[in-house]
This record gives sequence, C-alpha cells and structure tokens, in this order.
Amino acid sequence: MSSHHIVREKQEPALLIADLDGFDPENLGQLLEWSPTIIVAEDAYDSADSLGIKIDFLVGRPDEYSLQPRTQLIPSEEHAIQSALDFLTREKYPAVNIITGKPVITDYLPYCDHINIVILTIKQRIFMVRSGFSKWKTAGEDIEILGNATELVHTGLDQNSSHMFTTQSDGFYSLRFQESFIFVAENL
Repeated sequence: MSSHHIVREKQEPALLIADLDGFDPENLGQLLEWSPTIIVAEDAYDSADSLGIKIDFLVGRPDEYSLQPRTQLIPSEEHAIQSALDFLTREKYPAVNIITGKPVITDYLPYCDHINIVILTIKQRIFMVRSGFSKWKTAGEDIEILGNATELVHTGLDQNSSHMFTTQSDGFYSLRFQESFIFVAENL
C-alpha cells in the first residue's frame, strides 16, 4: 500500500480506543494504517499518547488531561463508549472499530441500526451480522455466536456447543436466524 493514498473524511471506520492493555501492536498498526478518526476513552489516553497516536477526540472529563494539540473533547462523566457512539452516530459516521478489554454486548445494541460496529479484544473480533450472513473462512476456525439466535440454521459449521462452532472446510459458512441481527466472534 502506498503512503500517499487520499482518504476522505468518514470513508474509513473511526477507531475508538477504550483499552489497549495487551492488544497486539501489529493489529493496532493495521487499524491506524488509513488514518481513521481516532477517539480515545479517558482510561486509555496515556497508553495511546505514549505510543505516539495522534488523538482526534478524548472522551472524558475536561480537566483531567493535558491534551495533544488539536485534540477535541467529547465530555463524559462515565460510559465513555456510549458517549463516543452517541457522538459518532450524531456525526453520521458509517462504521467504527472499537478496541476494548471486556465488551458488554448489550451496550452496543441501541447503536446497531445506526453504525456498523466491530469490537476488537486481545483475542477476538466481534461483529454484528444479519440473517443470511455468509463469510469465507479456512477449515478448523472457531466461530462463537454471542446472545440468542432463534431458529438458527447454519451451513459450513460443526456445532460444538450451544454457541460455539468450527468451520468444516475451507469455504463459506452461513447463518440464518429470526432476530434482526446477532453478534459473531472470531479469534484474531
């Protein structure tokens, strides 16, 4: 990839950093590659700043940090992720990648109809899918369904437990269910 690509504002997913502890630097580098809008929660500010990440927005209390030049504040007393998602949906961002330690999936549900959310932890990539979803994966990869999937029909997967599956072979797997959407987790 060339370093002189021009990326239009909001063309790439925003990056919300809530927790960098243990997150793979290579995965972080890939997320930063296209210069997304970077929003950092108060608890992760020092970590992100120490890595030299240019922070566009800090979610938190205004008096707590000496901000980088051009960093703007998204005021929030608590619930930084919700405050950031409120901001992103209000500003009509189409997508966001969220780096966090322990995601609480129900926190994201009110936003799923307004913004495409991908959650990254040190071990998993979690994303929302609608019924009829299909994706190509290699054989033997683990897929976890988070939450309930009523009348789940799957192809290309072996079911290991009520929510855990393994891809049968190289190729597509697919999911059909009654809910408007569910969250799926893959190992990084």
